[in-house]
Amino acid sequence: MEEVIQARGHEHVSAEHASTFEVTTDDYLTPAGDCILAIEADRSPADFDPEFVAACQDANATITVTLEADGYTASVSGRGHPDLELTNERSAVGRTSDYIDDRTIMVGAEFAAEGFDRDLVDALADGADVTVTIRVE
Repeated sequence: MEEVIQARGHEHVSAEHASTFEVTTDDYLTPAGDCILAIEADRSPADFDPEFVAACQDANATITVTLEADGYTASVSGRGHPDLELTNERSAVGRTSDYIDDRTIMVGAEFAAEGFDRDLVDALADGADVTVTIRVE
């Protein structure tokens, strides 16, 4: 099962955060947003199918987020959790920790923003369009 988000990069994408990565519907990004990989997302967790959300709430679920932009692809996997709400109308956040709020789409991620391929990050910093695919198994 998967959900797909279309978004775009921004000149302030730095992907330096050590514990989270984020895709947001916001149309701006300040240099302080070092976890944000893409802006102007066309969907948020609140838009996800209820069956997808239920699948993410399985503690044994593997959730993989794949970003594709300008010929570059990078994926990160984490796990589901019974407390995942996926109700935020603005942002989708992957976390290396077990912290959960309404923006959290996975916990226990293999890496955060700083772990993404630098060629992909450079493309995002150049404003490339990006497809974000969230898959749950």
